[in-house]
Order: sequence, then C-alpha cells, then structure tokens
Amino acid sequence: MVFNNVDFDTYFKDYPNKDGFFGKYGGVYVDDKLKAAMKEITEAYFSICQSRKFIAELRRIRTEFQGRPTPITHLERLSNSLGNVQIYAKREDLNHSGAHKLNHCMGEALLAKYMGKKKVIAETGAGQHGVALATAAAYFGLECDIYMGAVDIKKQAPNVARMKILGANVVEVTHGLATLKEAVDAAFEAYSKEYENCIYCIGSVLGPHPFPMMVRDFQSVVGIEAREQFMDMTGHLPDAIVACVGGGSNAAGLFAGFLNDPVDIYGIEPLGRGPKLGDHAASLKFGTEGIMHGFNSIMLKDKNGDPAPVYSVASGLDYPSSGPEHAFLQEIGRVKYDVIDDEETIDAFYKLSRLEGIIPAIESSHAVAYAMKMAKTMGHGSILVNLSGRGDKDMDYVIEHYGIR
Repeated sequence: MVFNNVDFDTYFKDYPNKDGFFGKYGGVYVDDKLKAAMKEITEAYFSICQSRKFIAELRRIRTEFQGRPTPITHLERLSNSLGNVQIYAKREDLNHSGAHKLNHCMGEALLAKYMGKKKVIAETGAGQHGVALATAAAYFGLECDIYMGAVDIKKQAPNVARMKILGANVVEVTHGLATLKEAVDAAFEAYSKEYENCIYCIGSVLGPHPFPMMVRDFQSVVGIEAREQFMDMTGHLPDAIVACVGGGSNAAGLFAGFLNDPVDIYGIEPLGRGPKLGDHAASLKFGTEGIMHGFNSIMLKDKNGDPAPVYSVASGLDYPSSGPEHAFLQEIGRVKYDVIDDEETIDAFYKLSRLEGIIPAIESSHAVAYAMKMAKTMGHGSILVNLSGRGDKDMDYVIEHYGIR
C-alpha cells in the first residue's frame, strides 16, 4: 500500500533512515560523548537483531516468562451498551508485570547482556516501565537504577514498592514539576556519567536514535499478534484500531501490525483538564516542531520555546513531546491523533471495570474512552483497542480523587 508517497510494503526497511529520521523527525541530538554511546548501541542492535541465537532467546523469553501471546477479548457487554459496533481489546494487561512495557525491556536488557553491560538505567512515569525494567534486570542479573519524579512516586506507590522488591534502586527526582520529563532529564544525566558500564533503556519510542526504532521493533510483537488473532477470531480485519499515546510505545507496537492494511488508525493523547497550556499533555494536537531529550519531534513549548509544563491524570502520558515516528505518521496522514479528557477517561475506567471485569490502567482508559465515543457514531463495524496495562497501580489514586462510582 502506498500512502502519500510512502510505500508501506517496505516501510520498516525505509524508516527510520540510516541517520535515525522518520522524514524530518528523529535523529541524534546529543553531545559527542553520548553520540559515541548511541553509535555503540546502534551497531550492537543491528549486529544481533538478525542473530538466530538472539531471536531464539527472545522468543523463548516471550513464551516461557512473559506469557505471550496475550489474548484478544471481545468486550461484548460494553459493546452492547453503546450500540452495534463491536469493541475488542488486545490484553497487554495480561503480559507479565501488567503492561506492554516488558516487551521492550526484556529486549533491551538482553541487548545489554550481549554488550557486556553490568547495569541498566531508566526513567519511569506511571511506574510500569520501571517495574518492567526491574523485572528484566532481576531476570538477567543486572543492576538497575530507576529515576522517577516525586509527584509520580506519590501517585504510583504500588509500583514503587514493586520496583524495590525486585531489587531496583528508585531515585527520586524533585526538581521542576517532578514528573516524567524531569525523570528523563535525570536519567540522561546519570547515563552520561556511566555509559561505559551501563545502558540507558528508554521507556518509549523516543530519545535519540536507535531507541525510537529499537523500542518499536520490540513492541511490534503486539501488532503482529493482534492482526493474526483478530483474523482468526472474526475472519476479517478490524475497521479501526486505537491506542493511547504519551511517548507512544504501546501505540507504535499495535500500529506496526496494521500500517499496510486498509484499517483506520487512531492515537489518543491526554486532553487532561482542557486545551489551556499546562492543563494537558497533547503534544501532537497542540505542539510544534522542536528538539528535546536528543530527538526532533512535535512538542509543547512555553513562551521561551522550552518544554512546557504538562498535566495528565495518567502519569505515563504526561510528557511534553511524542515519539518521532508518531509525528511522521501524523504528518503524512496515515494515523489520526485525537484527544480524550480526564473525565471521559475515568468514566471509561469504571465502565470497563463494571461491564467486563477488567480494571484498566488510566493510560489505557484514554483509548477505551475514545473507542466508546467512536462506537456511538459509527453505526456498525469493529474496533480493536490496545489495553496497554492493568489498573492495579491506579486504584488508590482514582478512589481518592474520584471516589467509587
């Protein structure tokens, strides 16, 4: 399929290019010292990603440790409450550790092992990436430092406890807004001092090349599985697929399986409290081109052109930019990016819990809310939602701030 001069038959060979760009987005905007580290990771990844031994080991881990493939669930009662459109969920909440994050963390940690590194460093917002990397580090016998904003540490106490139980060192970040952006700042600073003995395992499809590509590749298992499963279940492709987007790793993984198909694709950002700057984290909806954390993409900026303060009820989505591949897919029109606010998100959180017995992560609830909104207007058809994580981590926060509905 060719879409706006992009040939999706060869898309994964063509994008990113050798310099890490998806069109004009991506690249490596770091100092020379970190450029050398990124080059080392790139060469190692390209060396082993085609290795029979590496691929076989990762497949074994997926099956024996992660519990893949994760299933697709038909959300029949939710669907019937909305009309005739049938909604399905790809159950990444059933992936070991409770979210899609382990898909790339096991790959990154295995890469670190192959490179002879002794330690992994990462940032986390909602804590799912931190838990996943702590899990991977324990599995492979690696040291693990997780940088997390003080605000998110308070919101996501269960995941902080899980990281510590798994043996990770959780480093509290207190400067600025003390959320995800500041955690990334701190992790990059630490990595610049320790890169010879460790690897920075970025938690999404962002950062300098090769991470947007590498994380997408590791996450593509979601879309590959989902496409085959949906065809087996129904005999056809879904009319639309939906995933939440912060940095965008779960979305990139799901989208990868369907980019070359006649399927409508939607990435959903957090509108938060509303469209005023500082009240949301919808960078693709309201942002402009800019460079931060080593890559060029679409970002939210303050009056000085610096990364703007952002907000979301979901700690995993409150980031002032998005992965460069998402910026590219929006630019060429292959994916539509839209928004869902906090109230719609919490409503979806409770609806899915009450009607299907599935408590979703607040992040995933953005995608569920959008699918519910679509179902009321489509008339007929099917929607596949990526249920990127489970809501255990969010229950205390939701009850404290929204009560039991």
